[in-house]
Amino acid sequence: MALTAQDVARLADLARIELTEEELARLAPQLDVILTSVASVAEVAEADVPPMSHAVPLVNVFREDQVRPSFPASAMLAAAPAVEDGQFRVPRILDLEQ
Repeated sequence: MALTAQDVARLADLARIELTEEELARLAPQLDVILTSVASVAEVAEADVPPMSHAVPLVNVFREDQVRPSFPASAMLAAAPAVEDGQFRVPRILDLEQ
């Protein structure tokens, strides 16, 4: 099934992307090739090949967690430009009304 310019327009609308008619006409065949390529990956897997997340087995190389003493909070906060209630104070980046 070929992807049409109307399909691309619908996807662009869902993604809130404005596209011109020329862009829709140019992107439709390109996206169709991508979707066909992705679909072909499903055809490659045979029934005797188990699904896997990696091509080679992974081994955990992390060390065991060990509780160790850390720096006191007061020493870390001493160099902070702003402190509030025993924590670093940073500028607000999100508006609470959103």
